[in-house]
Amino acid sequence: MNVKVVIFDWDGTLIDSVDHIADSLHQAATELGYPELEREAYRDIIGLGMIEALEKLYPGLTRDEMQRIRDGYAGYFFQKVTTPQNVFDGMADVVTDIRRSGRGCSVATGKSRRGLARALTSSGLGPHFDITRCADETRSKPDPLMLEEILAFYGYEPEEAVMIGDTRYDLDMARRIGMPSIGVEWGVHQRDVLQEYDPHAVVTSVDELRRVLGL
Repeated sequence: MNVKVVIFDWDGTLIDSVDHIADSLHQAATELGYPELEREAYRDIIGLGMIEALEKLYPGLTRDEMQRIRDGYAGYFFQKVTTPQNVFDGMADVVTDIRRSGRGCSVATGKSRRGLARALTSSGLGPHFDITRCADETRSKPDPLMLEEILAFYGYEPEEAVMIGDTRYDLDMARRIGMPSIGVEWGVHQRDVLQEYDPHAVVTSVDELRRVLGL
């Protein structure tokens, strides 16, 4: 692909964290007495901001109720530190080679700034990214505002960038502003779901992603 900047989702794309997120949400909600949902329900909202995720999981929550679940979730989630071993095999090399190729590299994530800041440091990936945007400082996916802010930082047009993600929310966000996207099948959503959002490609392996990116 002839693009100037590559924008990555975080959880489920760069970091193998989907199960931990789902487990933490399940524990936090059920311990407070909220209904136990199917595991796929907790996985399906990964990629959204936490407020938007909880509104989808448990419609009608008050802000106070939502905050209690968020606090419980943080307690469980931050018990486990993201390490270089949690980076999907080969993805650290992909990010390194993107930078070596002279292209920009950035992150657009549904995580909070607090969560991403910790993970950028502990994973070892932080130095590779020019700019990162989080759901709690802009708007949640699939609203494309975080992509627009990243493009403004670089001074690029949507067609000069590519969004790489594992969820419908990543690819929908890119489609809304005419940005090419690449879906990866090692996270939340599979090919049949990702294909609904007209991606440039859907890949099943890191080697295939490298070929699509021309690395």
